[in-house]
Amino acid sequence: MGALPRGDDPPIPPGPPGGGALGPVVALGAHILDVLGRPVAEIPPGQGSVRLAEIRATAAGTAAGTAVDLAKLGAQVLAIGALGDDLIADMVISAMARHGVDTSGLVRKPGVQTSATILPIRANGERPALHVPGATPLLELTDIDTDRVRASRALLIGAPDALGPLAAGGLAEVAAAARQAGALVVIDVLHPGRPQDLERLGGLLAVADWFAPNAEQLLALTGRDDLPTAIADVQALGTGGVAVTLGAGGCLVAWPGGGSPLALPALPVAVVDTTGCGDGFTAGLLAGLLLGADPDEAAWLGMACGSLVATGLGSDAGIESLGQVLEFLGRAQPEVAGRLTALASR
Repeated sequence: MGALPRGDDPPIPPGPPGGGALGPVVALGAHILDVLGRPVAEIPPGQGSVRLAEIRATAAGTAAGTAVDLAKLGAQVLAIGALGDDLIADMVISAMARHGVDTSGLVRKPGVQTSATILPIRANGERPALHVPGATPLLELTDIDTDRVRASRALLIGAPDALGPLAAGGLAEVAAAARQAGALVVIDVLHPGRPQDLERLGGLLAVADWFAPNAEQLLALTGRDDLPTAIADVQALGTGGVAVTLGAGGCLVAWPGGGSPLALPALPVAVVDTTGCGDGFTAGLLAGLLLGADPDEAAWLGMACGSLVATGLGSDAGIESLGQVLEFLGRAQPEVAGRLTALASR
């Protein structure tokens, strides 16, 4: 189905011929360095120390983490966001470039550090976070190459709630220009937020094809106690589809003409770390839509990607390629995986 038809909106431009390539995608928003260690049972008192099995540093955040996953799935990804002028920025750029992401859209802001998070990962995969917001909120409208945004097949805006004045000062216009040019627009958020944040993001969500929060975020943003009503609130703003991740509970997906929200179960895996599972889901959902899949099939691809991310440490774990993800999905949903494989082979 791809982009949801709304009025006279143009279709998603076709991707490059051959190999099922997803084509050019822009990932705009939060670019964060995660430093993760596991397993952490407790923080030792005083100057005590413990030995860990693994420590990693990854490019993360709802833009950077999803960008890396999309690149693994076959997209040509341009990253747009604000970094500091520091060593952490060098590490974020290097980590993304290793996966083939074009980092030329990342701008450095002097006198401020790059956004970063320390994550002590518990043995069950849970992850308390120690975070510095850093440069992320300093992205400005003049930092965004709108020509390249309009030339993309999809625009992912990750963490508009963390982008400071830009969220209410031009970001919706960038998204609207992308949609007018035929791009699929997908929104994800970083924080749980409040209803005031939903009001601030209303203009952006009004031009979005898809909104992909987790359940905690959606309920906090809408002030609702149940997900179907919260989903309806977002769609009333003008958003086409809403895909809500539920952790081990799977996801809920709703789209125009699709009836009541569809519940999909999680795919069982041995969980190492849940960091970046939502970003993996968003990447898979977006990849499926760009392949031309129906929303339920695209959501299954998202579930497969999110589940695979949980099998390793950090937001760049688990996913190797589109073919590998489809093979994994095929063990649980062979018919869906077969249809997605056929679409990817066109």
